[in-house]
Amino acid sequence: MSPRYFIETYGCQMNVHDSERMAGLLEEAGYQPAATDADADLIVVNTCSVREHAEDKLYTRLGEINALEERTGRRPAVAVAGCVAQQEGRRLLTSTNGHVIDVVVGTQRQRFLPMLLERARTDPFALVDTDPLDDVSFPLGIVRRQDPVRAYITIIEGCNDHCAFCVVPTTRGKERMRRAADIVDEATAAVASGRREIHLLGQIVNHYQDPADPNLDFAELLARVDAIPGVERIRFASPHPRHTSERIIDAIRNLPRVCKHLHLPIQSGSTPILAAMRRRHTREDYLRLVDRVRSAVPDIQLSTDVIVGFPGETDEDFEATMSLTREVTFHAIYSFKYSPRPNTLAAMRLQDNVSETEKTQRIVALQQQQREIQEGLHGAMVGRTFDVLIDATSRRRPEELSGRTSGNTTVNCPGEPSWIGRTVSITIERAGPYSAWGRPAT
Repeated sequence: MSPRYFIETYGCQMNVHDSERMAGLLEEAGYQPAATDADADLIVVNTCSVREHAEDKLYTRLGEINALEERTGRRPAVAVAGCVAQQEGRRLLTSTNGHVIDVVVGTQRQRFLPMLLERARTDPFALVDTDPLDDVSFPLGIVRRQDPVRAYITIIEGCNDHCAFCVVPTTRGKERMRRAADIVDEATAAVASGRREIHLLGQIVNHYQDPADPNLDFAELLARVDAIPGVERIRFASPHPRHTSERIIDAIRNLPRVCKHLHLPIQSGSTPILAAMRRRHTREDYLRLVDRVRSAVPDIQLSTDVIVGFPGETDEDFEATMSLTREVTFHAIYSFKYSPRPNTLAAMRLQDNVSETEKTQRIVALQQQQREIQEGLHGAMVGRTFDVLIDATSRRRPEELSGRTSGNTTVNCPGEPSWIGRTVSITIERAGPYSAWGRPAT
């Protein structure tokens, strides 16, 4: 019988897609997916190190896998992948309190996972591979996509910006671009497999340039994906305000399948804190960009990332963040308390001098304000009709469906599971801070 694998994924959309890639590689090597970890001959833990306690979560999970072995009498092979694997490397082998790891594979070496597992069968020591790799090509047709509607496609690996708080340049390496032709081929294949939404991924996705043609920029890539027959929607994450050019704004406005949603991380509304973060733009720069975007695309919905409690953040700095979010009226904010991450400039050079109590108070205040803003924005949708791409059954009510508008608002509605993958016109009847509810328009 074929060996069975089980992949657990933590973190961002790029990690989700990395797991889809590893699943495909394992199946090409003869593995079959397992329904649960208890059924698996191999457990892959695909880790994230962006937030605090990521390493502790891994060690806790390894302890649970040990307990699983004691309960079932079966010892699965264990591979640790992703950002913690890249960050810690061989140190994982001496800090896991006796938990067994067979393979540690970094973010740039995941294509070698089956080979490493094969070697681990005869090697008495855990195998570690975290070496850098410039080649970011990936064989077409290998990815095992988990989402029936949406296809994630990586266009850039790594990052060169070195924002002070960010561990990505360490865990993902230097910036490397995929060929546009390969990206278009992958998107075409994804559409042929039934996917209706293409989601382009990169640490700074809008910094894209074809490695063979520097004139082929992100706006041109969007145009080429937009031209693929059968594509209904195109999204991308995560852009940087500094690289949001007029060409990109024009592409969002003019290309019919590019969604009218832009995730534009601000991180802080205070110019001094932005400088300390090495974001290379000011509060005023950001607000001018928002004005340009909304002037060109009036119906666009904006979302952002915010970090509270960055070293040196005063009450005045935090109020600057609160006032900016009130002024912009984001449709969504992903907010986090600052925590020092290994090998980042902030951790090495700045004192984490905002107390945990202050961080908590600030994030609670920000989230409460944002909840009120979202209630107002979603409430304004009531009575209007929107095209909703249905992508799942509702999390809370299995008899209902869930989808998203072009602007990325979640909408729940009654309907049949056969609608998943269809775009349905929904008239909104009620709304809350996190989603809206409606019925198919008649």
